[in-house]
This record gives sequence, C-alpha cells and structure tokens, in this order.
Amino acid sequence: MTDQPTLREGELVLRPWTIDDSDETRPLHDREIARWFDFPAVEPPADEHRTWIERTHAEWSDRSKVTYLVQWRGRPAGTVDVRVQDPGVGVLSWAVFAPYRGQGLAWRAVRLLVEWAFEALDLERVEAHVNPDNRASVRTALRAGLRREGRLRGNATLAGVRQDTVVLGRRRDDAHPDTREGFTAMLDSTLPTKRAIAQGVLRSGAGHLLLCELVYKREWDLPGGVVDRHESPAACVVREVREELDLAVTAGPLLAVNWLPALHGWGDATVFVFDLGTVDAAVVERAHLQQREIRGVHWAAPGDWTGRVAPYNERLLDALHAHDGGTLYLEDGTPTL
Repeated sequence: MTDQPTLREGELVLRPWTIDDSDETRPLHDREIARWFDFPAVEPPADEHRTWIERTHAEWSDRSKVTYLVQWRGRPAGTVDVRVQDPGVGVLSWAVFAPYRGQGLAWRAVRLLVEWAFEALDLERVEAHVNPDNRASVRTALRAGLRREGRLRGNATLAGVRQDTVVLGRRRDDAHPDTREGFTAMLDSTLPTKRAIAQGVLRSGAGHLLLCELVYKREWDLPGGVVDRHESPAACVVREVREELDLAVTAGPLLAVNWLPALHGWGDATVFVFDLGTVDAAVVERAHLQQREIRGVHWAAPGDWTGRVAPYNERLLDALHAHDGGTLYLEDGTPTL
C-alpha cells in the first residue's frame, strides 16, 4: 500500500491528517463550520475528532475517500476531501478555519486536489453539492474551475429544515479554468437565464391581425413561440409559424421588444415582435394547424382583441396599432419611451 502523497503549491500544502493535528485543529472549529456541516456541537469532542482522523487513513487505504489537511505557511488552515461516489466520479467537500478565510485558500486547495484526483484516482468528473445560501462555498467551487450545473429542490436537510442544493461540476476534458475557454464556460454557467419569445404580426389586406386560439390557455395570442437554445428570435418566429400553421413567412422589421414580468408560475421573459408582412386573408384556409397547440386562427381588427387576449397583449397590440414606424420598447405591454 502506498502512502498518501503530499501536494504542494508554494506555501499551500495539502498533507495527510495525523493524530497530532487533533489538539490544534479542534479549537479552530466555529459556528460557521458547524452550521454548514450540520454538526451537533461547534467544537467536536476530542475522541470523536481523533476517530475521524483515524478514519481518513482507512478511507485512503481503500481509496473510497481522500482527505487532506490544508496547511498554510506551516499552520493548519482547513480540510479538503474527495469521496469516490461512482467509478470515475468524485464528490468534493472542504472547510477553512476562520483565521484563514478570505485569503483564497479554499479554492486553491480545492483546485490542487482536483488536478491531482483526475490523474491519481483516474476520475472523469468531480462535483460539489452546496447549499445555495452558502455563497462563499459556491464561489469557492466556481473559482476552483467547477461549473454551476443545476439546483436540486429540497433534496437535503439542514438543522431539520428541507433545503435545496446547488450542483457544480468539472469534467476531466473541460477546458482548464485558467484558459479563456475554461473561464468563459465557468462564468457562463452562473449567468441568469431568461426566456426569449419570438412572435409575428401577420396582416390581411384589410389591416386585420392574425391571432391564434390556443389549446393550453384561454387567451388568444400572436403566432410564435419560445426561442430555442442557439436560435435567433427571427429564425424562431419563422420556424414556429411553419410548424404550427404550416405557413412560410419571412421575418421583417422588428416592431417591438416587450419585457414580461413573472406571471402564472412562469419566470420573466423578453418578447421580440416581428413584422411578417401582409397576406391574402384566405391564407388561413390553407393553414394546417398543429392540433396539440392551435385550436383555430382568427383575423382581428383593432378593438376585436379586447377580452380575447391577455391584458399585456392588449396593451401591446394597441401600442402597435397607434405607433407610426420604428421599434417600440415595452414593459408588460406598456411603452416606456
């Protein structure tokens, strides 16, 4: 059996725990550590702490978990570990003692462990499961090169209360976090997501607008739908009209951008409204409706949509009818400029 190696990066050292570390590190436990690890006591009892240290040696023997003391300039500063959960997958955990927080030791220690674990433990992936309220640990995982991958709702308990968990991960073949590609991917994983919706205004020769009667909601709406990932809003509205009505259209000038606040369980969204041109009113007779979404289509004159469309869409349609050229910016259907 090989000895657990010591890992070094300048004055930062990751070394195996020893029983001699117990007396010095036990008093360094504080309420912050007890809170996030859900420990029953702030300072662990001496016998329990020694037993835990002995267990780290047994776990190293069977490679089920590798635990390191984080040492900074010769003094114990925290702990970091990786537990082999499945073949090729390691789960990370860490803690830094109060006197050493805010110095960047946590993310450097985690990254040092990750780089070693990919090679020495033949891992293909590492991940961390962090309470979303523990912002410091989320930042640590990100700076260590992990990417935010999702949120598990109510999958854990803390102090007897059901809690969410943020999952962050890094694959062996991910771009290194020190590269532009790696940094961009990490940052992109943290950015907010917002629905983008593309809709179109299709007019008859009489100036009426085409509205869709939808299967899944009471209100009529303009044709269109949610923009797919890596799809432009203009391409989306063309695709949606083709899929839902079997009509070929071209996205013309952008008539309006409408921000919608959260509503009916949906998050907020940005709606792009394009001019789809003027067609013969009989075009609706040639439309083949996607039955699972569209119940019918109707030409509507100004005033006809009152009570048939959602209030924010009524405000949008009224604004479009009154507007004379250019692109409108609206919030919840109301022009702001």
